[in-house]
Amino acid sequence: MRHRLKDVAERAGVSVKTVSNVVNGYQHVRPTTRTRVEQAIAELNYRPNLSARNLRKGRTGVIALAVPELDIPYFAELARHVVTTAAELGWTVLIDQTGGGPERERAAAAGIGDHLIDGLIFSPLALTAEDLTGLDGTPMVLLGERVDHGPADHVGIDNVTAAREVTAHLIGLGHRRIAAIGAQGTAEGASARLRLAGYAAALADAGITYDERLVAPAPAWHRADGAAAMRHLLDTGVRPDAVFCFNDTLALGALRALHEAGLRVPADVAVAGFDDIEDGRFSIPTLTTIAPDKARIAKLAVELLANRIAGDRQAPPKELTAPHYLTPRESTTPPPTPT
Repeated sequence: MRHRLKDVAERAGVSVKTVSNVVNGYQHVRPTTRTRVEQAIAELNYRPNLSARNLRKGRTGVIALAVPELDIPYFAELARHVVTTAAELGWTVLIDQTGGGPERERAAAAGIGDHLIDGLIFSPLALTAEDLTGLDGTPMVLLGERVDHGPADHVGIDNVTAAREVTAHLIGLGHRRIAAIGAQGTAEGASARLRLAGYAAALADAGITYDERLVAPAPAWHRADGAAAMRHLLDTGVRPDAVFCFNDTLALGALRALHEAGLRVPADVAVAGFDDIEDGRFSIPTLTTIAPDKARIAKLAVELLANRIAGDRQAPPKELTAPHYLTPRESTTPPPTPT
C-alpha cells in the first residue's frame, strides 16, 4: 500500500501542509514538529510522488543524455555516472545514441520530443556552435570538444595537456620513435586534433622530430581500427618503440595486433591509451592511460543543467574543466621481476 501525505499528517498529528514543508526541505518548521513528521515518514515508509510534483511544476522529471556511440565504453561509463548523479535529484535519464549524424543530433538538440524532457546533456559530433545557436526551449549542457565556448554550458577536459602528459611519460621511459594512433582529418575529429597537438607538443619539448610516418589515422575509434592502424605502422618498416592511442579501445586493438606480430608489450613496444575504461584494467598487460574524472564530469554537467532547469536561463554560458590523471600501468611500466 502506497501511503499519502494525508496518512503521514494523521500519524504525526499535523497538517498536510506541514508534512509538505518537511518533505520539501523548508526551514521554518519547529524542530520537534520536524522530528515527529520524519518519524511518521519512516514508520509508514512514505515516498514522495515525484511524478505529481513534477507535473505541478510543469516538468517531467526526465532529462536526456545524447552521445554518439554506446559501443565506445567511455560513453557507457559516463552514462552510468550521469544516471547515478541525476537519481540524487529524483530524475530519470533517457539515453539517446545519435551515431554522430546531423539529423539525430538535431532531434536531440531540439529536445527529442514535445515536453518529453526537462533538459539535455549532449555530446555532439556533427553539429556546430552555429547549428546550436538560437535553439529555444530545452536547457542544454554540452560535453566533448566539438562545441566549446558556444551557446550553452560546456564541461570538458584539457585534451592537449593530457595528451602531452602521456606522451611525455613515454619519452621519460626512454622511447623516441613514438607513434600516434587515432588521427582524423574530418570536422568531427575535434578530440583527435587536440590530442595530436598535445602529442606533437611533447615531442617538441623533448627535441624529437615529428615524423608523419608515425601518425596513423583511424576513421573510427574502435578496437578494429586500432588493430588495423597498428598493423599498418608495422608494415611500413618504421617500427615504433612506443604508441600513444587516442582512446583505450584503439589501444586494445593495438595490443592485439602487436601480440599477433610476436612483439612484447612493453619490452618491444610500449602502449598507452586515453579514457581509463574498465577493460584496460583487466587487459594483458594492463593499460597505461589518461583517466578523465568521469564522475566529476557527470556531476558538473548535472549541476549546470539543474541550475538552468530551475530558471537560470539568462546567465552567460559557463565553461568548466574537469580534472584528468595519468595512470601508468603494465603496458608501459612492467612490474619488477621477483628476485
